[in-house]
Amino acid sequence: MASPGNDRRIDYIEFAVADIPRSRDFYGRAFGWSFTDYGPGYCEFDDGRLKGGFAQGSGPAKAGGPLVILYADDLAATQQRLEQAGGRVVKPIYSFPGGRRFHFQDPDGYELAVWSDR
Repeated sequence: MASPGNDRRIDYIEFAVADIPRSRDFYGRAFGWSFTDYGPGYCEFDDGRLKGGFAQGSGPAKAGGPLVILYADDLAATQQRLEQAGGRVVKPIYSFPGGRRFHFQDPDGYELAVWSDR
């Protein structure tokens, strides 16, 4: 049973991916996430604060979904790690009121962003 303190809060994020091992490798290398396998078609990830999952899917990600935004103390180092892991920056680092961020695509075509208040 979920904690009452989690009422009306984002609890879990799930990505349909073409290749679970590739997704594990990318997010593990780029962001240091940990993983729990639940059979060949599902893998849970844990970023240390929020859990989600990779579900075996097919085809590229569909545009128009919500933008998942990650936080990083060091944007440049995070960008370098995710590019080395196979991600592609689609919007370079830019400033906005409150910080800076960039957008990237993961190997399945999902667009995510990384921001920092530094």
